[in-house]
Amino acid sequence: MTFCLVAIPVVTCWDTMNDLKTVVKFGTDGWRGIIADDFTYENVRVAARAIAHYVIEHEDAKAGVCIGYDTRFGSRSFARVVAEVLAGAGIPVALASKVTPTPELSFAVRGRRAAGGVMITSSHNPAEWNGVKYKASYGGSGNPAIIASIESYLLKPLPLAPTPAPIEEVDFSPPYIAALEAFIDLKAIKASGYRFLIDTMYGAGKGYVAGIFGRAGIPFVEFRSEMNPAFPGINPEPILPHIAATQKAVVAEHCDAGLITDGDADRIGAVDEHGNVVDAHKIFSILLQWLLKRKQWPGAVTRAFNTTKMLDRIAAKYGRTLLEHGIGFKYVVDLMLEREILIGGEESGGVGISRHLPERDGLLNSLLLANVMADEHKTLGELVAALQEEYGEHQYGRIDMHISEELKQSAIRRAGASVSDFAGLKVLRVETLDGIKFFLENPACADKPNAAETWLLLRASGTEPLLRVYCESCSTESVQQVLEAARAFVLQGNSA
Repeated sequence: MTFCLVAIPVVTCWDTMNDLKTVVKFGTDGWRGIIADDFTYENVRVAARAIAHYVIEHEDAKAGVCIGYDTRFGSRSFARVVAEVLAGAGIPVALASKVTPTPELSFAVRGRRAAGGVMITSSHNPAEWNGVKYKASYGGSGNPAIIASIESYLLKPLPLAPTPAPIEEVDFSPPYIAALEAFIDLKAIKASGYRFLIDTMYGAGKGYVAGIFGRAGIPFVEFRSEMNPAFPGINPEPILPHIAATQKAVVAEHCDAGLITDGDADRIGAVDEHGNVVDAHKIFSILLQWLLKRKQWPGAVTRAFNTTKMLDRIAAKYGRTLLEHGIGFKYVVDLMLEREILIGGEESGGVGISRHLPERDGLLNSLLLANVMADEHKTLGELVAALQEEYGEHQYGRIDMHISEELKQSAIRRAGASVSDFAGLKVLRVETLDGIKFFLENPACADKPNAAETWLLLRASGTEPLLRVYCESCSTESVQQVLEAARAFVLQGNSA
């Protein structure tokens, strides 16, 4: 690689920047890569320079940028590199003095009225990955226009300031923890007598819920709370198979619920007192019901195209508008900035409450689940059972098919044609908001009171040879039947 230095105060430039542009690419929430392969110090500098350009051109750069990092290998040193690039461009930096959950960084950006924030994390990805997330001044993920603007600067040399701006190490935790404690009723949780298992999956959430519970005298057990960048045996994603050990631990430790956060603590998972996984759809539904029943705060409800339609029934009961949108939390953020939204969320465990932040927060949602249990005097399993009884049984499943790009595109083309049935179930209607969703006539649900609609969604990844298949129905048997029929449908392209 050839380097050149420009006479006027401009940072180093490259004659192979076009190659770098193919490596550093911001997606919905930032850029991710494999450590030491494409996620290198030099490529992190490329991303940082683009962010610096955006802040200087479109924000109040003097307000500075907050930078945080998770527990992954090298995260702290990568964060320091970003800080040095921004400071070199004249942007003051508040750099986290310790490991920081993503929602805490977003809270700091908004609370300090900073120009923006940078989080070094790869969220729930495997251990060999790391990433750069950008947080906008409003305390949430940058919208598509912001991300596109950042990308437009990837090839542009960055002028150096005559004097570098300061880099100040800051503990972002105190105001964030105070906000979490103010949002929930710790006395009620303590009085309930419930005992909780807290699993932070070796991630950035370590010590937060445990610390709050410990100070309040609430019984708990910490699980996988040590810092281990290898994430031994798991990806830090709060779904099976990565929470199989959590299921066993909840039962062994005689806990009433297991509260789980992902690698950067913006997503939530849970396990009930019997060791059953409580999926993100049930968590979202529990929180929504509680907010509408207990808090009665105003605002519409949003949900992604691939989430449970139980939310529609809950919103309808309480007379709330429900807004369905594309898949990705960016759509929730956009709506929260445009109008009054109570709560919004997605299938992967990201749920945001606008009174707190236009951002996913797995730590707040963990605390809120405990609060709901205390207010309703029900264990987590009992809360799920009560929902199913009131709104009809809703069961959900997903399979991720890592297939060739050719097979993926073939499946989408065939699904977009006139498909009449899946698993022998007649197609009633088709929706195409984000992927191809089939609503099916299911005789097995006919005799169930208030049974869930049966639907199947096929959605192709835009960045990798991956097809995700989602299904909701009135029973786990129906879900599996439809998913397997969809799998066979996708693989038919091999013989075509």
